[in-house]
Amino acid sequence: MEKILSEIRNCTVCQKFLPNLPRPIIQASSVSKIVIIGQAPGQKVQDSGIPWDDASGNNLREWLGVDKQTFYNEKFFALMPMGFCFPGTGKSGDLPPRPECAPLWHQQVLKSMTGIKLTLLIGQYAQKYYLKNSAKETLTETVKNYEAYLPNFIPLPHPSPRNNIWQKKNEWFKENLICVLQHKVESLGIYNR
Repeated sequence: MEKILSEIRNCTVCQKFLPNLPRPIIQASSVSKIVIIGQAPGQKVQDSGIPWDDASGNNLREWLGVDKQTFYNEKFFALMPMGFCFPGTGKSGDLPPRPECAPLWHQQVLKSMTGIKLTLLIGQYAQKYYLKNSAKETLTETVKNYEAYLPNFIPLPHPSPRNNIWQKKNEWFKENLICVLQHKVESLGIYNR
């Protein structure tokens, strides 16, 4: 695992497309229990080098029912985005994750993890990549039908504060899915330490 992580952290495959020097962001261990596959780091995370070190990460930890210390324990959580570096900014927010990363690295990382019990697919890029034809037409429909993807996957919307409006329109998300998610996390022996 350390060899793969080192190779990822030194990757420069898409350097010419990035607004910054490459700084691939990942957290993983061969014994991680939950893999969180997100989109790509934002500029703040790219600067800090710490995955989910922003308001989205705060929301995600709240959804999971864990504190920072637990979240950043790689024995519990592997944090692997679809694109490992900040892709830049477009007209309506950050650009999509670079398409090179997932095909190049994901399977190597996942094969090195023997303890995976659950994979969280955050946002449409991760859901389309991993669920393929079983993903629904919209992210909302995919997330709403989360039971169809259990026990291996739970699809989630992005926890960005920008999605607070989506959460208000979809009250079932907090009332049902968050409870299921927190119960699953606890059932794997992951508690705030």
